[in-house]
Amino acid sequence: MLLADAPIIRHPASKRRAIIAVMSDAASVPPAPSASSAVAGAPDGMLRVVSVSLGSPSRDHQVDATLLGREFCIERRGTDGDLKRARDLIAELDGHVAAIGLGGIDLYVVAGTRRYIMRDAARLAAAAKQTPVVDGSGLKNTLERETIQRLQNEGIIHFRGADVLLVSAVDRFGMAEALVEAGARVVFGDLMFILGLPIPLRRLRQVRQLGALILPIATRLPFKMLYPTGDKQEEIKTTARHRAFYNPAQIIAGDFLLIKRFLPDRLDGKTVLTNTVTARDVELLKARGVRRLVTTTPEFEGRSFGTNVMEGVFAALGARTEAEYAGLLRRLDWQPRVINF
Repeated sequence: MLLADAPIIRHPASKRRAIIAVMSDAASVPPAPSASSAVAGAPDGMLRVVSVSLGSPSRDHQVDATLLGREFCIERRGTDGDLKRARDLIAELDGHVAAIGLGGIDLYVVAGTRRYIMRDAARLAAAAKQTPVVDGSGLKNTLERETIQRLQNEGIIHFRGADVLLVSAVDRFGMAEALVEAGARVVFGDLMFILGLPIPLRRLRQVRQLGALILPIATRLPFKMLYPTGDKQEEIKTTARHRAFYNPAQIIAGDFLLIKRFLPDRLDGKTVLTNTVTARDVELLKARGVRRLVTTTPEFEGRSFGTNVMEGVFAALGARTEAEYAGLLRRLDWQPRVINF
């Protein structure tokens, strides 16, 4: 398996900021943690997973859930784009929760077989000395590939020949490859949606080549220059240049906050394939004419959590590789959430 397919986990035993957990071919599923894995801040025996997000606290949520016979307290805590506040919160949670997710920021991005560490994210992850820190990348690569295949196989979405806008491929390279493999005509919006350059990319080869040139520099920039954080996540800036990307697409896919950031007034008849939507986000899409919404992560009390939260659940259960993630997904029988408006 390619090195780019292996999840990066900030493991408590590591002296580095991040380690690469190279994949094994074993299909075994790790045993559930013992009762001693329960942590402070949750009832006895309950595993607490917290996503520390650079996003707005207005999207915070907490839910209790039972997964594979274990009780979980799952929550999201926004820090309004304040890196110091996020780092301090991670340090405070370290050793007191079962797993920590990095929300609103990627620990790394991928272009082809190469991965590029985000400097700001690595600094956040380094604040944890005991608790595993995950950003959802490993689960994205497993879950989102399987989601594309399932939607196609079950006839829910016919990707072959469909015009798809993927707002960022480097954020979801597994989804990008799966869409191409399914026969979709994909426009990769990385240059437009991240750098503001109205240049569509239509080949994964272009993403790889430009990634090799741009990402070594971009990943060292302050993250807020690349992605909306804090209150900016609530802003919608509709522009003619962005509408030119949205309008031809039958399917709009990828990170929801990037989709929302430049959302046109009308999206009549389109399908949105994403994750991490709140009840208010669902109503927004419905009001703008979206025909169908598909989220790759499950619904808990009216919203879908980010992949970093769900990967945190897997880390709390002891999973460390994508083979183990795939085993847990099969045991949980997670289904894509499909809403037809």
